[in-house]
Amino acid sequence: MVSVEEYVLPQKGQGGATYALVGAVVILAVSWLIGKYQQKSKGKLPPHIPSSIPFLGHAISFGQSPIEFLLAAHQKYGPVFSFTMVGKTFTYLVGSEAAALFFNSKNENLNAEEVYSRLTTPVFGKGVAYDCPNSLFLEQKKMFKTGLNIARFREHVHLIEEETVDYFKRWGKTGEKNLFVAMSEVIILTASRCLHGKEIRAKLDESMAQLYMDLDGGFTHEAWLLPGWLPLPSFRKRDKAHLEVKRIFYEVIQQRRDSKESEDDMLQTLIDSKYKSGRHLTDDEIAGMLIGLLLAGQHTSSTTSTWLLFFLAKHQDIQEAVFEEQKRVCGDAKDRGEWPPLDYDAVKDLQLLDRCLKETLRLRPPIMTMMRMCKTEQTVMGYTIPPGHQVCVSPTTNHRLPDTWKDLGTFMPDRFLDPDVANSEKFAYVPFGAGRHRCIGESFAYVQIKTAVSTLLRTYRLELVDGYFPEVDFTTMIHTPKRPIIHFSPRTL
Repeated sequence: MVSVEEYVLPQKGQGGATYALVGAVVILAVSWLIGKYQQKSKGKLPPHIPSSIPFLGHAISFGQSPIEFLLAAHQKYGPVFSFTMVGKTFTYLVGSEAAALFFNSKNENLNAEEVYSRLTTPVFGKGVAYDCPNSLFLEQKKMFKTGLNIARFREHVHLIEEETVDYFKRWGKTGEKNLFVAMSEVIILTASRCLHGKEIRAKLDESMAQLYMDLDGGFTHEAWLLPGWLPLPSFRKRDKAHLEVKRIFYEVIQQRRDSKESEDDMLQTLIDSKYKSGRHLTDDEIAGMLIGLLLAGQHTSSTTSTWLLFFLAKHQDIQEAVFEEQKRVCGDAKDRGEWPPLDYDAVKDLQLLDRCLKETLRLRPPIMTMMRMCKTEQTVMGYTIPPGHQVCVSPTTNHRLPDTWKDLGTFMPDRFLDPDVANSEKFAYVPFGAGRHRCIGESFAYVQIKTAVSTLLRTYRLELVDGYFPEVDFTTMIHTPKRPIIHFSPRTL
């Protein structure tokens, strides 16, 4: 969370934008004052963390160290507490028992659209995701699930390996590279190849990648807090990129329709899909869903794969064990002078790598906070949450509770040898959400990350540069690593 000064301090050549930002802040402040006096509840409100700064509240202290802030609040106030940031009241549910309310809730009670639509609609477009009735969104999710199946995953492994091999040929023999940049590009390339179809992947050159980056720039704290019509440079780039990407997708969709050929990919799945009403998806809906499919997973998978590789670089013994597992499960390169191709069954059987991925998601879940808007009074652990509160669960915080996790700050993949560890308390481990809100892309993410990481580790040994392990960048909505430079050197067959 950035400070309010970053929104309102004048920038050279941005006078109009500055006045618009000042106006937006004033509107938010007035709305906060009105809401504060309208807020009523018959029950006992959650304990509210006091602040001496009206309206802004704890935005600065939370933004600087959000996890420490939440853990300290949990220790002092218990599993349910509230605080103010930029005129909004946030109520956090910490721990399994409290989080059950969030993950078991119905959308009419704890609403997702009112929280996320201002972020997603300018990027994905209207009529999809959080810009349509929840019943329609659920149908769209089912369409995605139809295309995310094991038969497709079996084909995806070969495509992901091929794209990853081609990408890392650019690295050369040895040196230092920005690992996060590399994995972000690998994730976009592989996701587009697997999920968008061959026509869209063929168009993914540098200019297309820049359009994706400009769209991705719409997922910021500014986009979440401020009206989308403000003349901010990032908003303008986002809106221009949205129109151009949609135009490209429209052409591809029309070409596919005209060809009369049926491909076994997600694009074809969406073209063939119908709502319960019998209506086919419009081209605009298909294009918006394809954008959402790529960008919704790109953040999380690129961040997670980067952190996983940094943990393996830090723990050389575990990296070597993962490498030995590659040879044992997938076949040793020495037998034939080159690595045998990966396949779905082998990737699935890489159990140590799987545990390393789970442990990475425990320590560095890419999404720090999941949010819903409270629409009806909710009771949890003796407290009543009134309408208007933003109800939140932090996977990062739940993954660091000492009552649940032993040696909680240590990278210990083998803790997941116990099958009950992640489920010992139902909502103690929630990197992909849980219950009715569980992420539909979880299985694809595991296939994508394990295949890409396997391919990279077959080629290179990774080491920290001068022992530096990245700190977390809390200024972004997805908590990426700071200065993610890695040293790489060739593996010997």
